[in-house]
Amino acid sequence: MYDAIVVGARCAGSPTAMLLARAGYRVLMLDRAGFPSDTLSTHLIHQPGIAALARWGLLETVHASGCPPLDHVVYEVADIRLEGCARGVEGQHAGYAPRRHVLDAILVDAAVAAGVEFREQASVTGLLRDETGRVIGVEGKHDGRPFTERTHLVIGADGMRSTVAKLAAAPYTVQDPRLTCAYYAYWDDVPAVLELYEKPGSWVAAVPTNDGATLVLAYFPQSRFDEVRTDMQRAYLEQIRTTAPALYERLQGRRRTERLRGTGEQQNYFRQATGPGWALVGDAGHHKDSITARGISDAFFQAETLVQRVGDRLGGDAHQLDQTLRDYAEDRDKALTPGYESTLTVAQLAVPHEQRLSLLRAVQTDRELTAIYFDMVAGIETISALYTPKLLALL
Repeated sequence: MYDAIVVGARCAGSPTAMLLARAGYRVLMLDRAGFPSDTLSTHLIHQPGIAALARWGLLETVHASGCPPLDHVVYEVADIRLEGCARGVEGQHAGYAPRRHVLDAILVDAAVAAGVEFREQASVTGLLRDETGRVIGVEGKHDGRPFTERTHLVIGADGMRSTVAKLAAAPYTVQDPRLTCAYYAYWDDVPAVLELYEKPGSWVAAVPTNDGATLVLAYFPQSRFDEVRTDMQRAYLEQIRTTAPALYERLQGRRRTERLRGTGEQQNYFRQATGPGWALVGDAGHHKDSITARGISDAFFQAETLVQRVGDRLGGDAHQLDQTLRDYAEDRDKALTPGYESTLTVAQLAVPHEQRLSLLRAVQTDRELTAIYFDMVAGIETISALYTPKLLALL
């Protein structure tokens, strides 16, 4: 019998399994995929997530993979250009954007090194329950053979289409319409820092990643999805040309190293996070539009928060464990709701309000205010932090 079974081994599941194993628990981790493998992702890990990697002893491994630190940011909207670096958190001033086949493999290896038993290419087909309805294990298939395993806690870290969430009948507690669709490609030898470009109906980003490649993303309103996907190559390049012309010029004559990827499945929701014998972390429990690139950092936060809340309760009194799970759910919702709401605002791709533009014009005149603004982008600060006496004097 396992103390915990984690379903999903990417940026929510592997850290959760790793931290539980480091706490002394016997953990089984399952994933349908084989590793290393890729998945749709913006890749960007903001400074709170980088601080988590540093706490876990994994940041140097990410850096050694050939992924550059992103310690310089450019943001352009209307006639405004902000340029600088966040103040950061826990001494981490830079973000990183590792390719997912690199990052996920690092996280899986760290979980296994901590003592996690890992079965890749294993799918869960059902949850085991006791006579009270409490989840007490999983059943599934591994290498084509059925298996049944029992545990004190099943953790769904299996993404937006979570099997665990479906089998647990976890309801949506918040659900909002899709707002954007996104397309991206990797380009070779394109000089770039972390660059963000905003126009009404458009958002474009350039993000340096592993092996000297630059990830270039283009966001469109969800209402354009059917139109864009009929000729996504043309639409992608046109969105870059009209929103970030200087970046578009840098792409001329450069080689796109992989096929164009895209999605219109930018769902926005919270699911109920826990129930008797089960919990959800990462996209299984909460997803929002990728335009603010909060997903990986949020997954790391949920992994740490769940393990901290569980403490020494696995294998003990079930009612006490259920209370700690409810505490985790409250922590998750309280911490992630502000970022969810701000992401929905950005994903509207609306004409910026003149009041916001006036604020940004003031911010761009001062290096310290610019750093605070980039802390907001990273999810370290809220907008209230900007309203310093210095800003009020400039407005």
